[in-house]
Amino acid sequence: MPLSALLAAAPSPEPGGSLDEAAKQAGNAASWVEENWSTWLNTGLRIVLIAAIAIALRIAVRRTLTKLIERMNRSAQAVEGTALGGLLVNAERRRQRSEAIGSVLRSVASFLILGTAALMILGAFEINLAPLLASAGVAGVALGFGARNLVTDFLSGVFMILEDQYGVGDTIDAGVASGEVIEVGLRVTKLRGDNGEIWYVRNGEVKRIGNLSQGWSTAGVDVQVRPTEDLDRIRTVIAEAAQLMAKDDPWTERLWGPVEILGLDSVLLDSMTVRVTAKTMPGKALGVERELRWRIKRAFDEAGIRMVGGIPAQPDEPSAADPTAAMAAPSAYASATSPQSLAATPIPPATPNITK
Repeated sequence: MPLSALLAAAPSPEPGGSLDEAAKQAGNAASWVEENWSTWLNTGLRIVLIAAIAIALRIAVRRTLTKLIERMNRSAQAVEGTALGGLLVNAERRRQRSEAIGSVLRSVASFLILGTAALMILGAFEINLAPLLASAGVAGVALGFGARNLVTDFLSGVFMILEDQYGVGDTIDAGVASGEVIEVGLRVTKLRGDNGEIWYVRNGEVKRIGNLSQGWSTAGVDVQVRPTEDLDRIRTVIAEAAQLMAKDDPWTERLWGPVEILGLDSVLLDSMTVRVTAKTMPGKALGVERELRWRIKRAFDEAGIRMVGGIPAQPDEPSAADPTAAMAAPSAYASATSPQSLAATPIPPATPNITK
């Protein structure tokens, strides 16, 4: 059939048909909007309310944590200039510890509040959160395996700060390095070594901590004297030297207890060891030991007590020199007729017997 015949057989559009269809669609849209506008308004109000509450709660929590950290710093600064504050409080240590704890708490609070608000907003849009949570869990596990060293360092730093294992100014032995703590972080701890070097120790690598600056320290000195010395006299001389040391500055503050003479630690044929100890200020044991050795040596010299390794004792009356002391023992080879000399003598050659 030709195209002209098809056009002639088609029904002609009624006048105003397109306008009626548009009006019908507009009416349907208006009715749909009228039916759902309350749902939209309810959802929008819920989203705005959730966001407002989350923001207000986050601001309130952060301000509360900030005020708490500032109060901790003010309490440390209040006793910083006193004698008790000098012994018990390290302002820089308290400041860094409080700031680290505040940073961790603020970050955790923000993550929990904003994360919960985001999930509630997605729930308001009637979005199925099960696949999202499952994907987030898988991604978290993958990230944890990929960055397990970083996570280990961070968690170790958090627990180290919360438990106050060490801080700025402490002298510690971390196994991998030892020295004075100059900075404490959530991932890395900085130590100043004995020779001035700086050690960067990852918190996750530290398996044990020996803090030499908490509580008190013990200074121990071993005094070796000859076994012929009088023990009661040795005890008296050491006690007098220790009493004089305890009265002088700055040892009167560094000694936290009397110097104790524990007694004999060992007795040998040529020496005996007297053990002397004292409780000292944290981190000052080495200086106390050196000063105690110095004073004990001077006191022994004044009292005439000889220590092991000193000048040997001289006899009261010199004895006559033995003229045979430098002579060697007689040898069997010195006699030409001894069996040893005869055995070592070469066999003389045989003389021919000439007969005429």
